[in-house]
Amino acid sequence: MQITYDARNDLLYLRFDDLQQPVINERVSEDIVLDIGEGGRIVGIEILDASHRVNLRRLLPVEYVMSGSK
Repeated sequence: MQITYDARNDLLYLRFDDLQQPVINERVSEDIVLDIGEGGRIVGIEILDASHRVNLRRLLPVEYVMSGSK
């Protein structure tokens, strides 16, 4: 699993596998988007306004990236 936090946009992305595959984005709430991959499996979760919803200090290791990256 890969955890990436974009501090500029306050966006947290959790990726559950390393497979390169097409995904469909499905918004499940105002602040949560699921990446659905092959077979209807959830391969990623994007959390908007993450610092207000998740205790980021407890998610280690965290990789900080530039804006616009996933």
